[in-house]
Amino acid sequence: MKAINEVKMLVGKKGLTLTYLAEYLSAHSDKKYSLDTLSKKLRANTIRYSEMKIIAEALGMELILKDKE
Repeated sequence: MKAINEVKMLVGKKGLTLTYLAEYLSAHSDKKYSLDTLSKKLRANTIRYSEMKIIAEALGMELILKDKE
């Protein structure tokens, strides 16, 4: 599944927008994000792990890697 689909699903469940995420990323990193920039990164699956951690934080979630069972 592409990152854009996952993030859009989570954003919808939380009642937020991608615009909010772009603003949150800008406020919590050293880069400036626009809706267009964020959307392009998500569609192309070029979003970085560090960016996904900030997105998880913005959604009140944690990004966790765990062993397969």
